Amino acid sequence: MTDHPTAASDPTATPDPAPSSRPAPPPAPELFTWEFATDPYPAYAWLREHAPVHRTRLPSGVEAWLVTRYADAKQALADQRLSKNPAHHDEPEHAKGKTGIPGERKAELMTHLLNIDPPDHTRLRRLVSKAFTPRRVAEFAPRVQELTDRLIDRFAATGSADLIHDFAFPLPIYAICDLLGVPREDQDDFRDWAGMMIRHGGGPRGGVARSVKKMRGYLAELIHRKREALPDEPTPGEDLISGLIRASDHGEHLTENEAAAMAFILLFAGFETTVNLIGNGTYALLTHPDQRARLQRSLAEGRSDLLETGVEELLRYDGPVELATWRFATEPLTIGGRDIAAGDPVLVVLASADRDPERFADPDVLDLSRRDNQHLGYGHGIHYCLGAPLARLEGQTALATLLTRLPDLQLAVDSADLRWRGGLIMRGLRTLPVEFTPVR
Repeated sequence: MTDHPTAASDPTATPDPAPSSRPAPPPAPELFTWEFATDPYPAYAWLREHAPVHRTRLPSGVEAWLVTRYADAKQALADQRLSKNPAHHDEPEHAKGKTGIPGERKAELMTHLLNIDPPDHTRLRRLVSKAFTPRRVAEFAPRVQELTDRLIDRFAATGSADLIHDFAFPLPIYAICDLLGVPREDQDDFRDWAGMMIRHGGGPRGGVARSVKKMRGYLAELIHRKREALPDEPTPGEDLISGLIRASDHGEHLTENEAAAMAFILLFAGFETTVNLIGNGTYALLTHPDQRARLQRSLAEGRSDLLETGVEELLRYDGPVELATWRFATEPLTIGGRDIAAGDPVLVVLASADRDPERFADPDVLDLSRRDNQHLGYGHGIHYCLGAPLARLEGQTALATLLTRLPDLQLAVDSADLRWRGGLIMRGLRTLPVEFTPVR
């Protein structure tokens, strides 16, 4: 047997550096600043490498664990020991009421899908899932196209627009209102309330809470009116609120608070994710002209394959939801080698997981034809986003129509002048000024 020399016996070997002489890792990045909001991805790369499960104090004062690697994120999203119910949060006095949507507690809107676990979650999700079947979403496609064209018609002749305010924001609001059964004459009120939520999402919670209260009052009144007018037999394509009322009147044990909370969270979660998908997606295409040109050629040839994979890539590359909504440990557990205590909040960083080089080749490169793309943009497990099929339809319709009708669309400002909305869960632009050749 031949002996292999060791560093101690081989004078030519280079000894390992002493611990004190090893290069220190770069300093930890500062999180949740305005600079971080503009481009959080370098900070997430640092966390994945040096502190993949990281305890931090959030701007609200709440201390929580951030899970940043793909494998750990997928595990955490499916772990039933991480509850969605805020009752499991061992919250200190200074953090009370700061782990959910502002105003939802006072407005009695807590019993929605983002705050409950099985078996209640299973029961409520089953009731509402009927509105998001592939067949129902496909039936809704002409309405989404009609809304898309109508909104573009309003600014096409001007040669400029703010694509957030004029397009990405109103499209999903009107679409989800139609799906829920909010009368057309009331939908502008919802647009105003939703606008207040977006404008104040990263700032004072009072503005959001007031909008939530107004929305709660309206939904209670609408549920009452629909219950009084509901025919004995269901009608084809019955709106979602009527379906929820009918279920509660036929033994499904859906309380009025549950019906109102369900309608509320579908509005709240169902519009801002799509606003950001359209806004972030358009911005990514405008700043990656080669990928945008590929997509436009594909659309001109009447092919939809690149549009479909492209929207999935945009969801991965710079998706609308930065962090998954709150989870709370119901018992001690371990994630990524770190011990999580019972009662601790856990936030899965979807934006980081979807840029993990251990899972995605060239994760910082936008490739609209990427095939192996099981991103976590809409979550994973039993809380996978219920409205994902509708959001995909709206995103595909919006982007395809914009690039086809306004082929020379371009940014009207430098990228450095754009501002991203502050906030914890969502990731989206405040404005997206664009210019193009007027279309008359």
